[in-house]
Amino acid sequence: MAHLEDVIARVDAAVTENVIEHMNELLIELSDDAELTREDRYAQQQRLRIAIAQKGHHHKAESEERREALTKGGTIV
Repeated sequence: MAHLEDVIARVDAAVTENVIEHMNELLIELSDDAELTREDRYAQQQRLRIAIAQKGHHHKAESEERREALTKGGTIV
């Protein structure tokens, strides 16, 4: 159980840090982790996938808002 707790802590830290590159690296690392059960590995990878997707959606929304603010009257200001 100590290994699972360590993995959960690392996933928590990666999600809190909110850097897609680091979350992707951990996602790949967990794929090769033979110490975790299939279910535990899936659960932690899914947490990372969800965090990555949410970050992507948030970034897209911010980009659209920024573009809208810059394009008043049909041209980029």
